[in-house]
Amino acid sequence: MDTGAETRPPSPGAPAAEWIAFDRVVRRTSSWSYTSPVETPEAVKLCHPDGRIREAALRAPKHLLSPLLEFAAIRCADWVPAVRAQARQVLAGALADDPAGTLHRLTPLVVRLGRREQGVWALERFEDLLNEDHALLGELRGSPDPRTRRFAARLTLGVGLLDVRELAALAATEPDPATSGLWTDATLAALAADGPDDEAVDTLLGGHGQMVRAAGVTALRGAGRAAEAAGHLCDRSGMVRACARWLVRQAGGDPRPLCREPLADPARVTPYAVTAFAECARREDAPLLRALLAHPAGQVRAAAVGGLRLLDVTDVELLRPLLDDPAPAVAREVARSLGASADRLPADWLMARIEPGRPSHTRRAAYRLLFARGGVAGLRASVALLTDRDPALRTIAAQRVQSMWSPNRPPDLPARDPEVGALLDRCTHLFSDHVMRRMRYGLGLPVPAAPADAY
Repeated sequence: MDTGAETRPPSPGAPAAEWIAFDRVVRRTSSWSYTSPVETPEAVKLCHPDGRIREAALRAPKHLLSPLLEFAAIRCADWVPAVRAQARQVLAGALADDPAGTLHRLTPLVVRLGRREQGVWALERFEDLLNEDHALLGELRGSPDPRTRRFAARLTLGVGLLDVRELAALAATEPDPATSGLWTDATLAALAADGPDDEAVDTLLGGHGQMVRAAGVTALRGAGRAAEAAGHLCDRSGMVRACARWLVRQAGGDPRPLCREPLADPARVTPYAVTAFAECARREDAPLLRALLAHPAGQVRAAAVGGLRLLDVTDVELLRPLLDDPAPAVAREVARSLGASADRLPADWLMARIEPGRPSHTRRAAYRLLFARGGVAGLRASVALLTDRDPALRTIAAQRVQSMWSPNRPPDLPARDPEVGALLDRCTHLFSDHVMRRMRYGLGLPVPAAPADAY
C-alpha cells in the first residue's frame, strides 16, 4: 500500500485542526478499506474507514497509542458504538494516569469535538476535571488557541474564581473578541453587583478592544466619574466615541463644543478628533472642516473630507482638486464623497487621471468616479483599463464591465451607438456568446450569427 505523504500524522503539538483534517482525509480514501491492515501505519488504522480496524487499533499497546492519543479522542465521538466504547476506555486511562498532561494536550481538540453528536462525553469529563484543577484552568486561559481560551473563560466564570479587577485585566488584554466579550460582560456584572471599583474601570478604559473601552466609558457613570467621558470623545473607535457622547449628554453636557476644542490647536488635531467633531457637528460647522482640507497631514485631510460628507455639505468644486492629493486616503475619501455627483465632473478631466503616468491611488479614485457616471464614459474607461499594467485595476475593470449586464434590465448605455459597439467588441472575452448577443440586441447593435453547433 502506497500511503504517501498524505498519511503522515501531524507532529506532536500540532493544532487540533490538523488532527481532524488527517482523520477526514483517511476516512475519505476508500481504497484503504480493501487493503490488508498488516502494514498500515497505526495512525491510519485509528482513522480507517473500516470500524473493525479502528476498534482493533484502539486495543494496541499503550506505548503505540500514547503518541497518537489525539486520534483516540476523535474516536470517542465515533459513529460506531464499539469504537466509541473502546476509545473512551483509552482516554479515561490517559486521564487517570496523567490528568494534567492529558487535559493540557487534548483540550483544544476536545472542545472542537464537543460540537459533534457523540462529542459531549469527552467534553463533560474535561469540564469536571478542570473545575477541580484551577491552576490548569488558569493555564488554559492563556492558551494560543482562541476556542480553548473561550472554553476556559466560561468554566472560570462558572466557578466564580476571579474578582472584578482580575476580570477587567483579562478583558483588557484578551485579543479574541468573543473571549474578551465574556470577560467584559462579567466585569460589568460584578461592578453592578458589588459597586464601583476605580481600578477595574481604569483597566477597561485602557483595554485593547473597542468593546472593552466602550464598557469602561459606560462604567464611568456608575463610578461617579461621568465628567471623564470628555476625554474619550476622540477615541479611535466610533463605538467608544458614541458611548462618550451619550455619557456627556447624560451628565447634562454638550459634546459638540468639547469636540471642537482640539481643532483649535494644530498640535491636537488628529484624524479621530476631526471625525469625532463631524459626528456631532451641525451644518454651520462646515467652514471649520473645510479649513482642515489644507492641513499638512494626509489623514487629517481625509478625515475632513469624510466629515463634510457626514454633514451632507459636499462641495464638488472644492473637493475636485483633492483627487490629485498625494495621500491615498484623501483620494479615496474624495471618490466616495463625489460618487453621487460624478456626472458634474468633466469626463475628459477624469479620463486624464487614469492615464498610466498618474499615481496608482489617483487612477483608482478617478476610475471609480468615471464608472459612477455610467454610460459610455464608464464603459470607455473600463475597456481602456482591461489591458492596464496594474493587475488590480485590470481586475476591477473586468468586474465592473461584467456588472453592467443583467438579464432583467438593459445596460445603461445609449442605443445604436457605434462607439458602444466598438467598445463591446473589445471585451467579448468577459461574456459568453449568448450574453453578448443578448446585450447587443438590447442595445440595437448588429448581432453576430450564432455558431451552427449552438442549436
